[in-house]
Amino acid sequence: MKRRTFLTSGAGIAAASTLAAPAIAQGKVQWNMASAFPKAAPGVGTNVTRFAELVGQMSDGRLELTVYGAGELVPPFGVEDAVQQGNVPVGHGPTYYAAGKNPALHWYTGVPFGMTSNEQFAWIKWGGGQEIWNDIYAQRNLTPFYCGNSNTQSGGWFKNRIESLDDLKGLNMRIAGLGGEMLRKLGVNAVLMPPTEIFQALQSGTIDAAEWVGPMLDQAFGLQKITNLCYVPAYAEPGAGVAVVFNSDAWAELPADLQAICEAASYAAALEMHAQFDYFNAQAMQQLKDGGVEFLNFPEEVVTAMRGAWEEVKEELKGQNADVATVVESYDAFLGQAIAYSAAMTEPMLAGRA
Repeated sequence: MKRRTFLTSGAGIAAASTLAAPAIAQGKVQWNMASAFPKAAPGVGTNVTRFAELVGQMSDGRLELTVYGAGELVPPFGVEDAVQQGNVPVGHGPTYYAAGKNPALHWYTGVPFGMTSNEQFAWIKWGGGQEIWNDIYAQRNLTPFYCGNSNTQSGGWFKNRIESLDDLKGLNMRIAGLGGEMLRKLGVNAVLMPPTEIFQALQSGTIDAAEWVGPMLDQAFGLQKITNLCYVPAYAEPGAGVAVVFNSDAWAELPADLQAICEAASYAAALEMHAQFDYFNAQAMQQLKDGGVEFLNFPEEVVTAMRGAWEEVKEELKGQNADVATVVESYDAFLGQAIAYSAAMTEPMLAGRA
């Protein structure tokens, strides 16, 4: 990529030859930031607006990010392309929206039967996940940071009950990520569409079922107005991570203290996002129950079949892509440890307090 100057000041765009320090000395840095989500969407939208707010506060106004929601500046699935091409210096969204570039990106959003939100961040921060992520994104001149997770999600809203594997065959279902590939092996017609299109598609009958996030966001998008059958939990995508992604040329122009502020703000916004989902999911689930929604569990034969289908998908991807093989080796190594720890510590505690 041809290097460009992203730093701006009150006087306008800095000349290509202007160094970073003089540009900042002239005034504050003002950048546009594109998100894959509507700005007002609880959790995912408020995450990016909170990140921008924190950056502005922590930098004392030296770095100002103007957030544009899904479709306002670029299409939801085009955020990373826009950042890579230098059309915007920074973007926000789930990495798997760009998995067409590299399927290894799924593991930085979420994969079937994968990690919880805390486990995912632990792997990224301490288990080598960030280093692998950096290497993958360096191929596209991008610099990524973890910015939060939706926590445990819902498996989906269905117009009819799922009582056996046969009930999945031929089903048109909106579902993102590798969960869709997993369900395709079980006969589901997995459809990917932007979140803003889910309600209308489910209402019109274009799709028979829809996976979105969880009680808070599902309620906000009105899915309970179409059907009262919600299956939990989301084995297809236990939780969905989101990221802040910088164009690496733009990132390099920021001085070290603003870089540190951006990284710290992403982690602070992540912690708030975790708490927001935990608190408001609990509120929304009770409200949905009171409104007549049935929260159901998938039959055991369906869960077992999902698990087998996921192993097939994973092995196929490992054989096709070296980055996937690298990510899976690191991810699964910690996942095994996390499962053992959870079985000994977390699960008994949760069962005991029920």
